[in-house]
Order: sequence, then C-alpha cells, then structure tokens
Amino acid sequence: MIVDWYILAPAAFFAGMVDAVVGGGGLIQIPVLLAQFPQTAIPALFGTNKVSSIAGTGAALWRYARSVRIPWVVVLPATVAALIGAWGGAALVAWIPRQTMQPMIIVLMVAVGLYTFLKKDLGQQVTRVLHGGDRWKGALFGFVIGAYDGFFGPGTGSFLIFGFVRLFGMDFVQGSASAKVINFATNLSAIAFFASHGPILWKVGLIMAACNLAGAYLGTHLAIRHGAGLIRKAFLGVVAILVIKQLVEIL
Repeated sequence: MIVDWYILAPAAFFAGMVDAVVGGGGLIQIPVLLAQFPQTAIPALFGTNKVSSIAGTGAALWRYARSVRIPWVVVLPATVAALIGAWGGAALVAWIPRQTMQPMIIVLMVAVGLYTFLKKDLGQQVTRVLHGGDRWKGALFGFVIGAYDGFFGPGTGSFLIFGFVRLFGMDFVQGSASAKVINFATNLSAIAFFASHGPILWKVGLIMAACNLAGAYLGTHLAIRHGAGLIRKAFLGVVAILVIKQLVEIL
C-alpha cells in the first residue's frame, strides 16, 4: 500500500488544530482518507479517522483541563448520556433514512450560525453558576446530541459547543473544553465499534494520530491564548462550511 504522507500528515495536523478549537476535524481527514484509499472499506477508514482524532481530542482535553475550569456537574452526566444516545442513534439508522435528516439539519445549522453571528456577546464570558439541578438538563442534552452523532453525525462538535454556551451559560473556551470530554468518550466508543466490524488501518491511523496531536496542541494553545473571540469566529466558519457541504450533497 502506497501512502502519500505529504498529503495525509498535513491534513491530520490541520484537522487536529481546527478540531481542538471548535470541532470539525473529520471534515478534513475523512475526505483525504477516502481519496487516498479508494478501495478500502468505509468502516475501516472511519475507524482510522477516529484513531487519529482521539489522539488530538485527548491532547486538547488535557491542555484545556489544565487551564479551564470544566463544569463536571453538567459534563459528566452529559457524557454518559451521550454514549447511551449514540448507541440508540446508531440503531435508528435501520429504521429511518438518514437522507431525511439533511434538510432539517441545514435549517438548524443556519439558525445556530445566524443566532451566534447576531448575538455578539454570546459566549464571550461565563454568565451563570451551575448547580446540581443542572445535571439532569446536561444528561438530556448529552443524550440528544449523542443520538444525533450516532445517527447522522456532521456538526456534532459545533452543536455541543453551541449547546454548552447557550443552555448552560459557558463562554466559548469553557464550552469547547467541555465538548472535548464528550468527543473523547464517543471517539473511544466509535473505535471499539469499527474495530469489531473490520480491520482498521492501524499504522496509518497511529502516524496520523501523532500529527493530529501536534495540531491539537497548537490549536488549544491558540484558543486559550486568544480566548472566546477566536473560537467564536472559528465556530462561525465551521458552521458555514458544514451548511455548504450539506447543500452540495443534497444538490
């Protein structure tokens, strides 16, 4: 197997950097993997993508946790519920055509983007103190997002950040850090799933993981240094790309 590392390595690095800030690394890695390995089964490539992604997500989470207070009272219940929801969402694939989701997701992404763009102060600072009663709200939020991730997937990281900011009063830095906890757990679950359904390209995935980790470290450093303003701009950019991607797939 001939591997063009001049393409894969920079793609993994850039994906890790973008994903650490606002999510959406899969938008970069998956198309590159599909182009590089056109004869390889899709589950194997998706699993390889997750092997790379989890390294960057883990590095970003470790870096955020050292500098940002993660509100575990909400994040832990949301993470557990997201894992349960992801399993349920995957089961729905057999019952509901995924294509029926695309128009609704496009509308939702446009609404999220416009709301964030028009509300300039959204996520610029923490606006409330979380308490024990929020854990059930967090669990419900995690379950819904997890189900969406298991069933459809695109934009999960962006929806997580927006939800943590809008529903729980976090700023964009804290929201991004909190999203990484759920991302890490769901990535681990996805690796277990794909590994049990076919061979993952472990050598490719692990080398990409090293590049993704380096990119994540840089991305997290930039996010912490430049704060909520940078993440807000990156968030709007990723949402715009996701909307365009979904429209292209429909048309």
